Amino acid sequence: MEIRQLQREEFEAAIELSQYAFQFTMSPEDLEKSKKKFKPEQTWGIFDGNDLNAKLTLLPLQVYIQGQVFDMGGIAGVATWPEKRRGGLVSRLLTHVLEEMKVAGQSLSFLHPFSFAFYRKFGWETYIEYKKYIISIDKFPAKLKTEGTVKRDVKDISELDQVYQAYASRYNGTLVRDKEWWEERTLNKNYRTAVYYSEAGDPQGYALYKIEDKQLNCDELVYLNETARRALWTYFANHDSMITQGKFIYIPADDNLPFLLDDPRIQQETEPYFMGRIVDAAAFVEKYPFEAIGEETRLTLHLTDHYAPWNEGIWILMVNAEGQGHLDRVDPSSSSEDGVEADLSVGIQSLTTLMLGYQRPDDLYKWSRITGRGESVSVLERVIPIKQTFLLDFF
Repeated sequence: MEIRQLQREEFEAAIELSQYAFQFTMSPEDLEKSKKKFKPEQTWGIFDGNDLNAKLTLLPLQVYIQGQVFDMGGIAGVATWPEKRRGGLVSRLLTHVLEEMKVAGQSLSFLHPFSFAFYRKFGWETYIEYKKYIISIDKFPAKLKTEGTVKRDVKDISELDQVYQAYASRYNGTLVRDKEWWEERTLNKNYRTAVYYSEAGDPQGYALYKIEDKQLNCDELVYLNETARRALWTYFANHDSMITQGKFIYIPADDNLPFLLDDPRIQQETEPYFMGRIVDAAAFVEKYPFEAIGEETRLTLHLTDHYAPWNEGIWILMVNAEGQGHLDRVDPSSSSEDGVEADLSVGIQSLTTLMLGYQRPDDLYKWSRITGRGESVSVLERVIPIKQTFLLDFF
């Protein structure tokens, strides 16, 4: 068995496996388009001779964490032929690409799981959920006169991206989109667009939506301030002769729309979405903006990570008064009853969900996902900033 990147002439083998595993069929036209866009260097496979047995795609992406841009390896398209399953092939692929991500400086990895339990075994953990609303037109927010204007069917990606990046950087785990991502991943579904401009002409909000069978389907509702939010909802409400309800998905989990409605009894769901994983703990902590509390803090952490052994061991976490962190590995020979003892013990999953902001230290300690000294947990509560996790994209 050999693990390697695919070659361009192996596109047909890869797409055949994808179509079988994910139960779809591409037309000849779509196959030709997909072949032109195929980036073999982003697909890793396990081969038995010339036969592709399993594969995954590793996308070089960037995400916002605490307002900073981090390199992230996005895993997608994990597939194995049924007769080759239960043989540890995916485990070998995941272990291999963890090493590849570390070398590439991708200290984080995200994926959309077919099974949360399956990927938890390899160190990934839930980091985001989102809300979905279904609202009848008579329960839409009231139409309000606002300053500025809303323009329909704006095609300028630079204007949409200007609003998106300002919005996305407020959350943990959102993608940094480039022009290709906008064209190939975001605007490839024939969305209508609506953009709110301030009186000064600055774009400050947008929506991506479709109207089908008297339902307004909105996949992105992005706004930078309350005026933009009200203006976009007024724009939606002005469709009252065309629609009976609206369906809004990919809404941040902390969204307060029901509270703002005259009648908050709308249909709403919370959907677990993506999983995240710290690939390289030392590199991640080095860049992570901790809370600047005006004094230096120091903790020892016993970190376990069975699939990325470079993270395993006892570490000294130091955060200076300005919020700059650093991890120093403790010599294993000194971590005995006569040497260094860890203040806290934590697995890579809990460390990930903690650092990304999906869960807080006190809660993880209460659930025994962190063990050790309670006073050390209080230190983590002080130095890890509170910020909502979110993701508007799929891969």
